[in-house]
Amino acid sequence: MSTYVITGVTGQGAETVATTLAADHEVIGLARFTDAPARERLEAVGVQCVPTDLLEATFEGVPTEGVDALLNFAVTKAQRWDVDLRANAQAAGLLMAHVRPGAVLHCPSTGVYDPAGAAVLDESAPLGDNHRPIMPTYSISKIAAEQVVATMCRLLQIPTTIARLNVPYGVGPDGTARGWPAFHIAMMEAGMPIPVDADRPNLFNPIELSDIAATVPALVDAATVPATTVNWAGVEQVSLEEWCEHLADHLGLEVSFEVTAATIGGVTVDTSRMVELCGPTTVPWRDGFTALADAYRATA
Repeated sequence: MSTYVITGVTGQGAETVATTLAADHEVIGLARFTDAPARERLEAVGVQCVPTDLLEATFEGVPTEGVDALLNFAVTKAQRWDVDLRANAQAAGLLMAHVRPGAVLHCPSTGVYDPAGAAVLDESAPLGDNHRPIMPTYSISKIAAEQVVATMCRLLQIPTTIARLNVPYGVGPDGTARGWPAFHIAMMEAGMPIPVDADRPNLFNPIELSDIAATVPALVDAATVPATTVNWAGVEQVSLEEWCEHLADHLGLEVSFEVTAATIGGVTVDTSRMVELCGPTTVPWRDGFTALADAYRATA
């Protein structure tokens, strides 16, 4: 049995990871826990919940020894530079120094890549301000966090994997639909057009929550000094337009698209390094999105 510390544990992906790992391991979850039902769900499956404020770097109750892996899923989206750089970048390094785990799995985003349309991006692709049209601080603070984590990996000699997550989606432990595609369903129900970038189709590699949880142990095992960087994404490439049409057809909704500069363009990635490290993802996107749509309708 291993001991995991997981930040952002009430988030859409981290809760599924914590719930899955808690079946066989000791899991300590860090968050502010403003979502009381999420805390209750986590504690019900054996996760030890430790209220933590990453912005203030208050780590009271967070262990300083005996942790096999620190999984950093926390993200702050205040859209204030002083807040987001402190909470996303500085806090990651300070927490590594506090916990001194056996390994680190840091989860940034493929939103760190420079916009490249339909080009398939491997881990060496240029970085850039990808999310600026909708979240001005997001991509830059994520890039900063990667560099802080990579620096602490070398300084403290903590094996680290930096896994850039593409589009997470799926059905959470509470049975609700989670992720960006769930917002698309809500927009379609409200009769709103789905914003898309002019460089169409808007291609991504969505990854279902159970695949995220299943690949965590191998990604932790892949940790190295200097850090290993890998795209964390579904092996199937699919466009936002296609998945919205699939969701609309399954739910009997109408979908329309609005070309706009006020959105992010497609980010589609090379998953060969991920497959080498932990095998391919297993949930076909159509199956995953159908299950998400069914959950959305059941809990609406």
